[in-house]
Amino acid sequence: MRKIYDTPEEALKDVLFDGMTIAAGGFGLCGIPEVLIKAIKDAGVKNLTVASNNAGVDDFGLGILLQTKQVKKMISSYVGENDTFMSQYLGGELELEFNPQGTLAERMRAGGAGIPGFYTKTGVGTVIAEGKEHKDFDGETYILETGLKTDLAIIKAWKSDETGNLIYRKTSRNFNPAAATCGKICVAEVEEIVPSGQLNPDLIHTPGIYVHRIVQGAHEKRIEQRTVRTN
Repeated sequence: MRKIYDTPEEALKDVLFDGMTIAAGGFGLCGIPEVLIKAIKDAGVKNLTVASNNAGVDDFGLGILLQTKQVKKMISSYVGENDTFMSQYLGGELELEFNPQGTLAERMRAGGAGIPGFYTKTGVGTVIAEGKEHKDFDGETYILETGLKTDLAIIKAWKSDETGNLIYRKTSRNFNPAAATCGKICVAEVEEIVPSGQLNPDLIHTPGIYVHRIVQGAHEKRIEQRTVRTN
């Protein structure tokens, strides 16, 4: 089965449709599939539900999909770095399902593992718990969270071999391994593709069985909040 595609447009061909759900890996601007996100923008699909820790910044990452109002709902943990995200939510233009970061990562992992739900203490006694089943274990109260499955997962990795085995670099492992498993189709954007057999099996983070398509893309390293000394 062909896994390597020449362009992000080819890698997403016959995958995108209006109203679909997408899991996106990365944390802030680190380890995000920016090339695939741009291809989704250019494709013009709309009414998207996107599960991601945050939505990048206004002009980079998932923020560019908010600018064009292609996203109807975000399933996220954090909105503070994106003015467009915040203004659309406060203006009633964008639905938002808040998830604590660990809960969101576990929802993705559970969905990929075929686990329909799990109990967690995180969020008990807050608005996060409203409308959710509560249950006590060993004298502690937990809430039921559901596993998350999506139509598509877009992720960013450092290296891939020809069969889709992936290695992430440092903090790019945030959300990417979990997101890779929960999509019906997983498209991986990678910095380097090597021949099969060149990756150390003990260092592989995502097995190729989860990865359906691979595209090599240039990486633009941005800093969300640049802080420097004044002396």
